[in-house]
This record gives sequence, structure tokens and C-alpha cells, in this order.
Amino acid sequence: MLDKIVELIRARKIKWSGHILLRMQQRGIKINEVLNSIPDGDIIECYPDDYPYPSCLILGYVPDAKVGLHVVCALGQGYVWMITAYFPDESEWLADLRTRRR
Repeated sequence: MLDKIVELIRARKIKWSGHILLRMQQRGIKINEVLNSIPDGDIIECYPDDYPYPSCLILGYVPDAKVGLHVVCALGQGYVWMITAYFPDESEWLADLRTRRR
């Protein structure tokens, strides 16, 4: 799935939800940070039952800052749909940024 996401990003086949754009603005996350963090990232959770398209949570790193970034996106209709992005919170995630605290 990650290979297809990267392929679509490189082809600029991207749809940005209003939600992600608002949250990115609130959180000080730039579009290039999202796009540049994904190719070297890892899918850490899959949500096959999400509607309208299956989605996943990707852990990537902002290249210049080396800061972890979580991006939720989906594949559908020949596009990657950007849903939300956030810097993982230590109160919700272990230090590896891949494991949720229980």
C-alpha cells in the first residue's frame, strides 16, 4: 500500500481534505513536511473498514527536523486522500512512536 501511496504522491494525484488542511494549519505542519515524510515512512496501522476508502496510519519523519509525524491517508479512485496529520503525543504513544499506550 505504501508503494502505491508514494507513486500517487509523485504523480501529484493527491486530494486534501478540509480537515487535514485545518489541522495542519493549527499544528504548524507544512504540506511539504507531510509529502516528504511519507516515502521513507512505515505503515504502522491499517484501517481496512474505513469509509469511503480503506486508510492507514503512516509514521514518517520531517526530514530537516528529524521529528516524527503521523499521517492518515487513504487510497481510492486513483488518488491518495490525505485525511489528517499530527505530531505524535507522548501521552498517547510510546517512545518508538509506533505503539499506542494502553
